[in-house]
Amino acid sequence: MLKIIDSTPAVDGFRMPGEFEKHHGTIMVWPERPGSWIYGGKKAKEVFTKIATEIGKTEKMYMLASKKEYNTARNMLPDYVEVVEIENDDSWARDTGPTFVKSEDGTVRGINWTFNAWGGEFDGLYASWDKDDRVAKTFLELYDYECYDAAPFVLEGGSIHSDGEGTVIVTEACLLSKGRNPKLSKEAIEAKLKEYLGCEKVIWLPRGIYNDETNEHIDNVLAFTRPGEVVLAWTNDKKDPQYELSKSAYDVLSKEKDAKGRSFVVRKMLIPKKPVCITEHEKAGFLFEEGEDEREVGERLAASYVNFYIANDIVILPQFDDENDLLAVKVLEEAFPDRRIVPIYARDIIVGGGNIHCITQQIPASGK
Repeated sequence: MLKIIDSTPAVDGFRMPGEFEKHHGTIMVWPERPGSWIYGGKKAKEVFTKIATEIGKTEKMYMLASKKEYNTARNMLPDYVEVVEIENDDSWARDTGPTFVKSEDGTVRGINWTFNAWGGEFDGLYASWDKDDRVAKTFLELYDYECYDAAPFVLEGGSIHSDGEGTVIVTEACLLSKGRNPKLSKEAIEAKLKEYLGCEKVIWLPRGIYNDETNEHIDNVLAFTRPGEVVLAWTNDKKDPQYELSKSAYDVLSKEKDAKGRSFVVRKMLIPKKPVCITEHEKAGFLFEEGEDEREVGERLAASYVNFYIANDIVILPQFDDENDLLAVKVLEEAFPDRRIVPIYARDIIVGGGNIHCITQQIPASGK
């Protein structure tokens, strides 16, 4: 039975670690939804397998799969990946899985947020999200993690980035969107983040990545690489709609200090030179349900190299067969001198609406 802690992480001395801190493992969810994964998800399953295989070499890897897809996942994945039967609506583990927090003595607990498909009835991306909303609690119960239940507060893991030392960065476009917590003020939302993430300072960037259907999650535009250091999605093309969005973020970061009083080291990471857009072939491969957000031919996707995932010893970096692919590798090699950069072609993920960071959720290592 799931143990719900009648308190909050801040009161109990828990904090959200940085993703770059030591992991116990990673959660992913096997791709199945026909409205996200084209042509039966064949290519998506192959790239999910490739990512899980790499992560599983360096930490524990949990792949959640529906009863229908369990055998397929088990047969495609290496033996060291643990396949767990949990029903779900889609594969965005970052947003539906638990957010984990850790205490000074090394205890790890999970947080359950309310998930409403990135906007609920206001601008959510599918009509029913009940299974996804249960994923976090189901996982925590299965693996005996104690739980802080933040419901009915709506939040997705992709909308928060923590440095593990008291600073959390978010975007106003997402957290203040009318589909999340419309009855709460900005100040009330910030207080809730401090209460549940154990942070001291929340930095609000105005916008995220252009045309990001999550209302511009932070994890597509910025990521911490260590305390005091971030990478920021960027373009030098002033005609690109992303330019003003990235510049507004840079302007904030240039003036702000983190919770420890440090100015930020900002590494700019160019977005793909050529916009990544839905093709006719890709459009024909979707099977949308009633009430589900549909894709259109020529629709620009929110492709960003910043949507990478930091695992133990490695960083998995999306690639788009673009001339800026190698530049992104070089930025991360500078930011992570002690980790191996693993570039993985991610077109088959981005057509579903997200990328490598969106399909992964870290579990911090217990102990000091």
